[in-house]
Amino acid sequence: MWNPFAPRPPVVALVRLEGLIAARTGPFGGLNAAGIEPILARAFGLKRLAAVFLAINSPGGSPVQSSLIAGRIRHWAAEKKVPVIAFCEDAAASGGYWIACAADEIHADPASILGSIGVISSGFGFPEAIQRLGVERRIRTAGTDKSSNDPFRPQSPEELARLDGLLAGLHVEFKDWVRARRGDRLKASEEELFNGRYWIGRRALELGLCDGLTTPEAEARRRFGEKVRIIPVGARKRRFPMSLLPGSLLPGAGAALVQVMEERAAWARIGL
Repeated sequence: MWNPFAPRPPVVALVRLEGLIAARTGPFGGLNAAGIEPILARAFGLKRLAAVFLAINSPGGSPVQSSLIAGRIRHWAAEKKVPVIAFCEDAAASGGYWIACAADEIHADPASILGSIGVISSGFGFPEAIQRLGVERRIRTAGTDKSSNDPFRPQSPEELARLDGLLAGLHVEFKDWVRARRGDRLKASEEELFNGRYWIGRRALELGLCDGLTTPEAEARRRFGEKVRIIPVGARKRRFPMSLLPGSLLPGAGAALVQVMEERAAWARIGL
């Protein structure tokens, strides 16, 4: 018989964080601070909330957006005083791992990919191609470094040095964040952990990059009992972007295709 006075079961919010991390999300979604903020507000605002679980599946992306998202997660966790547990699916790599470190604990599947604690900058250069086509490049700047990394001219040693310095600075920020969040749980040297390499879940557990190998459902039952309620919280599903149809002339078709290619390249860097 139903008892209206029986204690109601605890609630766990399950927030799904999927895709490339970028200031502007792609046609199939993605992650940025502006988009994730209302989702976090709903998740942390649930009644009888016992914990917030993050299901992460991301190859990384923007270090700034990764930092902003992680910062918002910590803000809400401190305000609502509930634990945050991350669960890595296919991958929590690079910026995806940056976000995972915002959680109090990190769990994974034995075959998940974790790590890639490094920074990358990629692009293309066409200085010889433009000459062969007989095209004259005309560019004027106010400021000696304004045209750095112009793809239509060779990179100078000074430009390369500036870029290396920028990447090194971002890498320091990433490493400091992982140290602050994982602390004594890291079980390998910094030379091994912070060189951009990634590992599958079982090895990541041995290295201290995660705390266990389990699923959100199993961990929720272990912590809060069989009657725990897991409530998915996420963005609304997007419709198929018509701009990606073959021969589409819709505005933004080219930009949408570039975003898809960038995301595919990010997944390819970790073999997925």
